[in-house]
Amino acid sequence: MKNINSILKEILKKIEPTNDDIRKIKYSLEGFLKKTKKKIRAMKIFAEVFVGGSFAKGTIIKKDHYDIDIFIRFDKRYKNDELSKLTERILKPMNFTKIHGSRDYFKTEVSKGIFFEIIPVKKVRNPKEAENITDLSFFHVNYIKKKIKSKKTLDEIRLTKAFCYANNCYGAESYVSGFSGYGLELLIYHYKSFMNFIKSMAKDTKKDVNNKVIIDIERYYKNKAQVLLDINSAKLQSPIILIDPTYKQRNVLAALSEETFRKFKESCKKFLKNPDIKAFEVKKIDFEAIKENAKNKRYEFILLEAKTDRQEGDIAGSKLLKFYKHLAEEIGKYFEVKGRGFEYLKGKSTRFFFVVGRNKEILVQGPSLKQEEHVKRFRNKYKKIFIKNDRLYTKYKINLTLRQFIENWRQKNKKIISDMAIRELGVSG
Repeated sequence: MKNINSILKEILKKIEPTNDDIRKIKYSLEGFLKKTKKKIRAMKIFAEVFVGGSFAKGTIIKKDHYDIDIFIRFDKRYKNDELSKLTERILKPMNFTKIHGSRDYFKTEVSKGIFFEIIPVKKVRNPKEAENITDLSFFHVNYIKKKIKSKKTLDEIRLTKAFCYANNCYGAESYVSGFSGYGLELLIYHYKSFMNFIKSMAKDTKKDVNNKVIIDIERYYKNKAQVLLDINSAKLQSPIILIDPTYKQRNVLAALSEETFRKFKESCKKFLKNPDIKAFEVKKIDFEAIKENAKNKRYEFILLEAKTDRQEGDIAGSKLLKFYKHLAEEIGKYFEVKGRGFEYLKGKSTRFFFVVGRNKEILVQGPSLKQEEHVKRFRNKYKKIFIKNDRLYTKYKINLTLRQFIENWRQKNKKIISDMAIRELGVSG
């Protein structure tokens, strides 16, 4: 335990923003908020501005650059499709990037390494009235600020965020399918500490829906059955169901996938078994090591790079991940896949690898013996045929390397690749 405590203390020193960083952010915020509020008054727009996200809640961790969330909270008199347009008018003539989503928002660099994300939301008194998930941000910020005030708990949250970020489990974006910042804040409030949290997560739980981990901080529900009945079934697929304390019919961790959760559990187990400061360091895929290992085992390794023309961030990342999974399925039909991995390079590109063993023997089901014409064509097409339950079958292997297979597949599936918004697909190694 002494070893773990010393590691956590060391990590805290590294991840807590410096006083200089905080001072710069506050200075930038002061000027921006003053200017924005003045513009709103001049335009006679009924809206208020508030700072949200991890900076407002005191849970921000040190990074090369900081993204600070600023919300413009519009009066209910404005329609949903007006909010982004009004925000854009307020921000002009400032230089900013428009980011498309269910409701467009804007990003601007106010000083070196400090970015503001300006997000339009609607002012609602009751979370049930929210037309967009971001409309709940005001309630989330206030809840965390009210419940979590001690520096110790804020430090525990920072440790948890750093651990999840390092192990590629931080972020509700579809290409990550991990823990949101708000979700982690609530989890630490519930479990009291980083260590309690990862110890609980490391335990193996049954996968049956009735045995899911359900956390209801405000005790809105009497039992699990009520939770499963009251919340939309589409939002109950995550391995942990975390009831939003500000809106009981919302699962805060609905975006968390089984795959990401399994990866996170393994990271927790590994750290508890062998505590190491490296568990908090961002992990990049070591393609060269994987390639060398594959070579030693006489497996075939391929490294691919794909690019999309879609907007960078969640949209580009999710498109690239979807394509990677589709290609993995295609490869899996013909090869024994021994290993694979996906690395989003931010922007609009990704790298991913496959390690395969022997070519699979493909079973092809043919026609019923009663279908004489089809039987004739099947016999002409395939040499080795056998009959089972009055139906023709054949087995064969493709005599191609993985590289040759992918090249052939790419040539035959140009339309599918284009429809999936992939503009480039090439072999990197």
